[in-house]
Amino acid sequence: MARDRLAAMRAARGTPAGSGLEMGQVAEPSTPALMNGGDPMTAFYDEISSIQDAVEELNRNVSRISDLQSNSLRSLDDTVSQQDANQLDSLTENTRSLTANIKGRIQGLEAKARSTPGTNARIMQDQTGAVKAKFVEAIKNYQKTEQQYRTRYRQQMERQFKIVKPDATPEEVAAVVESQRGDQIFEQALLDSNRYGESRAAYREVQHRHEDIQKIERTLEELGQLFLDMAILVDQADDPINVMETQAADVEKNMESGLRQTEKATDSARRARRGRIICFWICVLIAIVIALAVGLPIGLKAANKNSS
Repeated sequence: MARDRLAAMRAARGTPAGSGLEMGQVAEPSTPALMNGGDPMTAFYDEISSIQDAVEELNRNVSRISDLQSNSLRSLDDTVSQQDANQLDSLTENTRSLTANIKGRIQGLEAKARSTPGTNARIMQDQTGAVKAKFVEAIKNYQKTEQQYRTRYRQQMERQFKIVKPDATPEEVAAVVESQRGDQIFEQALLDSNRYGESRAAYREVQHRHEDIQKIERTLEELGQLFLDMAILVDQADDPINVMETQAADVEKNMESGLRQTEKATDSARRARRGRIICFWICVLIAIVIALAVGLPIGLKAANKNSS
């Protein structure tokens, strides 16, 4: 239902339902539909559907990034390799903006859920939690893709360095891959090598790849921070709902306790009233016995006098 409404909204704007965002163009994180005074739940479901579309686009971007990374590692043509690198940079930047957009919109939904009274708050929280879980899964997939690419990239850098210095120690290889002085170490090895032509080509390749390693590290750092932010967001969003549920449970317990106390008071009142009634009739019986005890002898004496 929500996707049908979203498609209608896109058609009204002249945007095809299946189209994604253009490279480098990402909608600003906002939830205007939630503020337009219409049915809040209808607007909420529309926003949920839109975020789901954005998460699907994120997954497509990650798949394309993986393809371009594989191409860059296999390509032997400098022109093709540069084209792939340009596309990869552009797509990575677009994906960075897209993840920030999705994060901001989920935060908007969480804020809306916290300010919504009644049962709708729990419905909003559950639906937002579901789309958030899909987003976190997409982030994990992106992290895995980048980590695999980093590993393969470093392995290729190691192979390039060993072309220049076949007897390189593990420490020297690690210094070239990890250290900021990697270029200097590689250049010194190049001067000592007798395989000049092949070594120069390997050196240029390593220079380029060292810059790419830094880009990969930056992306992984940003994804790690984003993952942490989403975990904090989950805790913050759950707290108000949990407080509401705790308060509701306390109210229910207090009501049950009050009912039990009322029932006890009612029983006590019934027993007290029954005791008073019993006491009353006991008093009546005592009075009758006393009256008979006093009146009967007097009556008998009077009867005897009359007969005599």
